[in-house]
Amino acid sequence: MDYYKLVLPEHLNHYGNLFGGSLLKWIDEFAYIAANLEFPGNQFVTIALGNVEFRHGVNNGEILKFIILCDRLCRCAEHKRVGKSSVKYNVNIDDRRNKQIINR
Repeated sequence: MDYYKLVLPEHLNHYGNLFGGSLLKWIDEFAYIAANLEFPGNQFVTIALGNVEFRHGVNNGEILKFIILCDRLCRCAEHKRVGKSSVKYNVNIDDRRNKQIINR
């Protein structure tokens, strides 16, 4: 699944770049949406965000593409791993120049 987000002035830090907390919030939101679409009627909470690596800054006005990828071990279209009570998603984010911003 792909999602898009426009970076606005209220998302910027004191250096004029995207605040990392905003990006982490969007990752959490889009993973939640993906989980609810994949498993309707279930309840989800975030337990952890792991292996987050910021590769470069993001400026005001950038359009970010959030890509939820499937691992080759998955049984369904969009989830990476499913347990009895958990689901794990892999989210990559690119900007419009196709530079990877974050790898999670």
